[in-house]
Amino acid sequence: MMRKLKIEEGWSLFLDRDGVLNERFPGDYVKKPDDFVFIAGVTKSLAIFAGIFNPIVVVTNQQGIGRGLMTNVQLSIIHDKMLEEVRASGGRIDSVFYSPDLKNTRSFTRKPAIGMGLKARKQFPAINFKKSIMVGDTYSDILFGHRLGMVTVLVGSDKDVAFQCSGILDFAFPDLISFAEFVQQNI
Repeated sequence: MMRKLKIEEGWSLFLDRDGVLNERFPGDYVKKPDDFVFIAGVTKSLAIFAGIFNPIVVVTNQQGIGRGLMTNVQLSIIHDKMLEEVRASGGRIDSVFYSPDLKNTRSFTRKPAIGMGLKARKQFPAINFKKSIMVGDTYSDILFGHRLGMVTVLVGSDKDVAFQCSGILDFAFPDLISFAEFVQQNI
């Protein structure tokens, strides 16, 4: 599965949030700023990526809003904390796109549908999906990237997800910092 990746000027980076940037709450949601805890190495990764990718965007399904467990305002406060900590560590996230819709609605903005990717390209017209990378920890993240023609990267150690993604997955790493170090070696 490991192959060469040549990153040049003009590449974009798409990142899932829960399970990639912050610790996932199995069976629950990050509902307040104190619940948001970065996974080890993530802020260092984002500092590395800041000098390589433009733009860097987060695309995240947040059905906790659709379920009434949090509001758009509460999610915005969580994201403000995330962005502040990223900036303080020398990193950058240029925009955060989220879908509040429930899984069963088949919303065009909810991954694996491509709506958030199209919204990102509308905001950042220089995005070329063929020169973009999608990093996620679930099948829906990888399918989202694959549908848009991106390079797909799975992070985490879930062998079932890796098996499910076979055929549409380009790279797999144990965590975001491992991927960031790989990217550094390939520029």
